[in-house]
Amino acid sequence: MRRVLTGIFILLLLGGRVLAADDEAARVIILANRDDAESMKLARYYADRRGVPPANIIALKLSLAESIGWHTFVPTLFQPLQEELVRRGWIDGIGMEAWDAMERRKYAMSGHKISYLVVCRGVPLKVTGEMDMPIVTTGLAATPAFRTHTAAVDSELALLAQSGTPTIAFVPNPLFKNDRPSALDLGQIVKVSRLDGPTLEAARRLVDHAIEAEQTGLIGRSYVDTGGIHHEGDVWLEDTAKQMAALDFDGDVDRAPSTFPEWARFDAPALYFGWYTSDVNGPCVQPGFVFPPGAIALHIHSYSAETVQSPLRGWVGPLVARGVTATFGNVTEPYLEFTHQPQLIMKALARGDSLGDAASYAVRVYSWQAIVIGDPLYRPFKVSFEEQWAHRDKIAPERRPYVVLRRMRQLDRDGKRDQAIWIGLEEQKTSPSAAVALGIADLQKAAGDVEGERMALASVVARRSFLVTDAPTEAVVAGRLGEAGELKLALELWRRVLGVRTLSKEMRIEWLRQGQGAALAAQDATQAGRWRDELKTLLPPPPETGK
Repeated sequence: MRRVLTGIFILLLLGGRVLAADDEAARVIILANRDDAESMKLARYYADRRGVPPANIIALKLSLAESIGWHTFVPTLFQPLQEELVRRGWIDGIGMEAWDAMERRKYAMSGHKISYLVVCRGVPLKVTGEMDMPIVTTGLAATPAFRTHTAAVDSELALLAQSGTPTIAFVPNPLFKNDRPSALDLGQIVKVSRLDGPTLEAARRLVDHAIEAEQTGLIGRSYVDTGGIHHEGDVWLEDTAKQMAALDFDGDVDRAPSTFPEWARFDAPALYFGWYTSDVNGPCVQPGFVFPPGAIALHIHSYSAETVQSPLRGWVGPLVARGVTATFGNVTEPYLEFTHQPQLIMKALARGDSLGDAASYAVRVYSWQAIVIGDPLYRPFKVSFEEQWAHRDKIAPERRPYVVLRRMRQLDRDGKRDQAIWIGLEEQKTSPSAAVALGIADLQKAAGDVEGERMALASVVARRSFLVTDAPTEAVVAGRLGEAGELKLALELWRRVLGVRTLSKEMRIEWLRQGQGAALAAQDATQAGRWRDELKTLLPPPPETGK
């Protein structure tokens, strides 16, 4: 990532009446591909789940390709959609008997009534330049990097309430970092979000998980991965990490130049922000990995959304395939300043904004490369933490530890460390977990209670239940036990972790090394030898040396 500043078919099942202006769902417009059965299914599904009037579904006869040229985009998508929205009164515009060079009708525009435009899977993703399009070298296009007609379809659709916008370079977003947008500002931009992914089922989960998380509140840990290729991006991510810590999320920050390694602790990632590799990697590719309901994830990369149909290429498609609820990406090179900025996304969501509003707050320009995936109505902080804590007994057992951890961090921040530790210990009596045990150990260590730290860590070894997904967390505990001098307990836990036969090769290599060291420290030469021999079978042979 470089750094520089034809036909139309309308579903009219209930008529076209515009409902109450304060009802966001009633003012959602849903765009689907008439020629894609799954696109139509998804549009109806979303309308049903969110209470969007079926009349608000607009289905166009569109290409089935992810990428289309401008000479297809304008007559089949942009122009008929804009005309229909003006006809229905969703966009306030007066059409003229004049067209621009791209055959877009000229309008006198004066705003719109749309809360969000939801683009469904099956609608093209990217619009590209064509040979006969003019090359402009003035204004923004004087900078060669901006001299492109390629853009995300969604980013072009954000300008439906404007007329005659340029097809080259980009258009500034008046909502960017605008805490008090005027009616004029709001009237210029249609907030667009996409329900898309490798499968129809994955796209539907975006809706289901958003609704579920709004009912329980966001639950899990936070993860931030800095060490990218430009200082400014790391500044954004460090700010994001501070905001999540201020919200009392238990979490980790990886500041190494590489991304989170495969063996890193990555349980319950409700919030993930990081960069910078081309394809999904690390803990996200481990067998059985899934995001918890409501999870928000962003991996900054120039081509993270070059396609959203693959579960392996880039980041957006793979994250959706693994259950994320909201994510962001770029269809081609955006340059860092023009991506969605994570610290602004976090700021807007934390104050109660919807995903659609947060996305428009956090991106500097439109008619460019960035997209947002997810339900724009989704508000991850609709339920306050105090409400979540008061109803914790109704939360699923596997998710409740993370609510407890957040409460512990909150109390510790308020100077009530003893109470935070007590709450953790009480939870361990009825629903023991490695995550809470580590949280207690951290607080005991900070308080200088070495024995309390050891006891909290040792409690993990005594647990009878063990899930494969617990392995990274238990590996962290095993390492901490070794550091605390509990060598036999550390070795016992390493035996349990390395007894999982479904670990990836990279994960197994790393933990065999650590386990071998623990065995030697515990003076168990037999176990150390077994793990050393297994390690040899996994490592490449040393290069031969000549005489």
